[in-house]
Amino acid sequence: MVGQNYLEVKKFFLSVIFFLISIKVSFAENFNFKKIVDLNDPWSSTFISSNELLITEKSGKIKLVNFNSKKVLEIKHNLNYLEHGQGGLLDILFKDDNVYISYTENRGDGKTSTSIAKGEFNKNNLIFKNIFQANPPIDSGYHFGSRLAIKDNFLFASAGERGQGMIAQDPTQHPGSIIRINIDGSIPKDNPKFQGKSDWLPEIYQIGVRNPQGLTLSPFNNKIYLSNHGARGGDWFGEVKKGENYGWKILGWGGTNYSGIPIGPKWKPGFTKAIHYWVPSIATSAITIYKGEEFNEWNGHALITSLKDQSLRKLVFNDLSNVREDIIFKGKIGRIRDIQVDPNNGKIYFLAGDSLWLMEKD
Repeated sequence: MVGQNYLEVKKFFLSVIFFLISIKVSFAENFNFKKIVDLNDPWSSTFISSNELLITEKSGKIKLVNFNSKKVLEIKHNLNYLEHGQGGLLDILFKDDNVYISYTENRGDGKTSTSIAKGEFNKNNLIFKNIFQANPPIDSGYHFGSRLAIKDNFLFASAGERGQGMIAQDPTQHPGSIIRINIDGSIPKDNPKFQGKSDWLPEIYQIGVRNPQGLTLSPFNNKIYLSNHGARGGDWFGEVKKGENYGWKILGWGGTNYSGIPIGPKWKPGFTKAIHYWVPSIATSAITIYKGEEFNEWNGHALITSLKDQSLRKLVFNDLSNVREDIIFKGKIGRIRDIQVDPNNGKIYFLAGDSLWLMEKD
């Protein structure tokens, strides 16, 4: 009798598990993925009209994709870039007829910096002028960051620590920090340097980041959020906070060095605490706070893309004491480098692998 009851209970739980799995699979299959065009190592994208997307390829090209015609136009530019390791052409952002771009600038003798340039949009030739250089230039192909976000008349940018570790704790050097400048490249009068942190470089807004490849402005609360790569584990999603310190490389955020040696605690008082952590690492990349009609049930939620994990994660974080994570899909389109939400209809575009993809409801 006891054995029969055990079998009945076992069957019940197996049926529940099967039901839950079937729900998850059904949910994942409610999306259509359409490949729009093939590209060469695409890194970032930005809408310039309802049917045109401007795209950077890390190898050095800027391309304009028209959704209607499926035509791809290469736009000439004057950037003094160097494709080196993880570096090349990085983030691109269109705003008020201007194009802002972060890139790996060739500073000579093998040294490079994460730099930002601005130019008036032109479909034939983009003439850029630098408005920021991360100093000092460093001979390294690692951890450039870098993403851009505009809030009011301020340009926020993430600058990776170039694999130099504790440089992220030195506010007299740019690598490993969040930058905040005016959109013309001048320095805001209320940056931390002018409000009690006199030893900080004037462009630095926050320190202690490692390799932040996601940065976005929330249209709901007007806050800037970012994602950051840990080492072996310790990826995170958090808020940009003025004059604060995320702790790299004093903190390990739950990860370890690649050698397996511990780095430091996940968090301790005195440092900015991230909203959500991933251990082991999923290799977080671009992020956005969703606003749109196509997936209107996601409005206000953070969408996190990943490289290693090849997944799209959704975070519900309105209650920071109870952050909920959902895996929307995984392993369908390859390593995801960028995400853009169409401002007209809320459909989602990804740069993944060597292609531009569209995700819409079935």
